[in-house]
Amino acid sequence: MAVGNSLAAQKQQKTGLTAYLTQDAVKKQINSVVGGKNGTRFISSIVSAVQTTPALQECSNSSILSAALLGEALNLSPSPQLGQYYLVPFENKQKKSKEAQFQLGYKGYIQLAIRSGYYKKLNVLPIKEGELIRYDPLNEEIEVELIEDDVIREEAVTIGYYAMFEYENGFKKTMYWSKKKMLAHAEKYSFAFKRNGGGNSLEMLEQGKIPEKEMWKYSSFWFKDFDGMALKTMIRQLISKWGIMSIELQTAIDKDMAVIHDDGTADYIENEPEGGEDIVEEQEFKEVKQPDQVAVQEEVEQTKVPKTEDHGSVEDDFFNN
Repeated sequence: MAVGNSLAAQKQQKTGLTAYLTQDAVKKQINSVVGGKNGTRFISSIVSAVQTTPALQECSNSSILSAALLGEALNLSPSPQLGQYYLVPFENKQKKSKEAQFQLGYKGYIQLAIRSGYYKKLNVLPIKEGELIRYDPLNEEIEVELIEDDVIREEAVTIGYYAMFEYENGFKKTMYWSKKKMLAHAEKYSFAFKRNGGGNSLEMLEQGKIPEKEMWKYSSFWFKDFDGMALKTMIRQLISKWGIMSIELQTAIDKDMAVIHDDGTADYIENEPEGGEDIVEEQEFKEVKQPDQVAVQEEVEQTKVPKTEDHGSVEDDFFNN
């Protein structure tokens, strides 16, 4: 009976979204951003994403549409495989409803930066054990010998992270952080990461020493994909401090990790994980007033969602589909 009720609820939500997207006012809103020729493709992509993601089916229709329209306006893909941006479900504690949050991936940062036309080169990558020969922070010179075999390199232990850009006019900027420094950064800005053991727990996860029944505690991306979060931190630090940012890139940074409203304003989510059985993490919301508020909160815990009935998370439902 429980399964039947769940499926019925999902079907009802799916029908509700489809009906919502075909309303005249909503179609007008879509066409103003997407254009008539691409409207059908855009609507199909939203419906498909919601159909395959149970947690998104419970989010408000308007938050799903607004987040997707922002991604479309930035000409980024919501495909998890491309990693440019994500629609991630959260529970609005104040409204007592679930909403979809816009989250920019590090590949989205790279896409927008390159598209601006200012950058001749832009790269970010993890540095593996045995690869780093030296790094001179004063002259910003790095010497590495990368492992040639991609498979072996992928399995090697990460010891640090490197990011760089070069303008078309020849100006260069580089940055290297050790993994120890990145761990300290994560523990400083991510409540969920620090509260659940930080670097010690991450090491236990990597060694497979966390019991399955406790895995729900480690839904934060800093646990699930530490390297991915670290790369986003590096590229964001590099560009926001020293890079030239186009209007598109400034907009993306301003709205990153936020729930977008119909009028274009955003509520930035400050994660305060509570944990518990069969609940979606309740988030505190605050209005984003200045773009630098987002920069100051940079990489503050981005997606902490406790376990669902199968001891996974809302994020698991999304990124596994």
